[in-house]
Amino acid sequence: MKNLTLPLQGAQMLFVAFGALVLVPLLTGLNASVALFTAGIGTLIFQVCTKREVPVFLASSFAFIAPITFGVQHWGIASTMGGLIAAGCVYLVLATVIKLRGSDFIKKLLPPVVVGPVIIIIGLGLAPTAVNMALGKSGDGSIVIVEQQAAIWISIISLVTTIAVAIFAKGLLKLMPIVSGILVGYILSLFMGIVSFDKITEAAWFAIPDFVAPEFNWYAIAYMIPVAIAPAVEHIGDIVAISNVTGKDFFKKPGLHRTLAGDGLATIAATAFGGPPNTTYSEVTGAVTLTKNFNPVVMTWAAVCAIVLAFVGKLGAALQTIPVPVMGGIMCLLFGSIAAVGLNSMIKAQVDLNEPRNLAIVGVTLVFGIGGMAFGIGEFSLSGISLCGIVAILMNLILPHGHHKPSH
Repeated sequence: MKNLTLPLQGAQMLFVAFGALVLVPLLTGLNASVALFTAGIGTLIFQVCTKREVPVFLASSFAFIAPITFGVQHWGIASTMGGLIAAGCVYLVLATVIKLRGSDFIKKLLPPVVVGPVIIIIGLGLAPTAVNMALGKSGDGSIVIVEQQAAIWISIISLVTTIAVAIFAKGLLKLMPIVSGILVGYILSLFMGIVSFDKITEAAWFAIPDFVAPEFNWYAIAYMIPVAIAPAVEHIGDIVAISNVTGKDFFKKPGLHRTLAGDGLATIAATAFGGPPNTTYSEVTGAVTLTKNFNPVVMTWAAVCAIVLAFVGKLGAALQTIPVPVMGGIMCLLFGSIAAVGLNSMIKAQVDLNEPRNLAIVGVTLVFGIGGMAFGIGEFSLSGISLCGIVAILMNLILPHGHHKPSH
């Protein structure tokens, strides 16, 4: 019986992560089966890098939803994947710097006054896409997919369910607000007659996921590299969280440089197959807290389950039948939550916005990001998150600290 408990616990961990894991590819136009496969592969790579000491599961990163959506629209999936491989390399560079200089260096380069507004932009930059989808349109608002009156009902009920489960549910259910929201929204869509099962009937039971080989495009690479800053900082926060939960210091053993390198290699591997970049999943950390099961072998089984499910063709097809308003409703909460994480990181660090220096960094970063500022030289232009990241880092390095009284 004991031999069966670990695989079952692994399957349970995957179920907790499942909603968020498949949401990213469904929102960005990537393949959900590929995302399942790359989450499994990424988790196994992470375990090798960290000597299987840290009980975390890696899967699709929310921080990259906006950049992937933008990249796929502008350069296509293959070039976007090439840019994301470069983003994964940023993790490896940071891991090397931490190994040589210690983690304090990162705190100096990327303090909360820099990271906070960049994370807020990652969340709010996608607000129009979320609202368009909630109204039954395509992400850019150009095509009406579901009639608006029906779409609003579906999106609001999906959103309310997700919030209600997150706040009022108990036990494991509390960790699955996204799955709950999708299920309720899906059932309502069935009653309204806007779900088509054609894709499921056509799909085979066994199917090799639709892998995409990366291509390298300088524009996509330059756009994605600064984007990696926010999830790298988020990774450090996740390692703090799992260290607190398990009562072990993973910063020291296996070491932050190993966990960051593991995350980077997992992202490179995932995007090499055409899947979304990987990140450590706080939902799963929540499940670890709840079940008090700190055995990393459980995550190995979760990874194996994900890889097996990736080859079930009917599952991939079923995920594609989820209506747009269901996703839109949940996105309204998700993107706002990402922005709130950025806000919270500044509040926790007690960033004083009465100080002109901090106000300038946060203010300029937010307006550049939300307003769509772009700087260009010839054909090359920087905009969005990449521009915000660079501007925030440069302003933080250049502007003097402390209060300076004007000299007469």
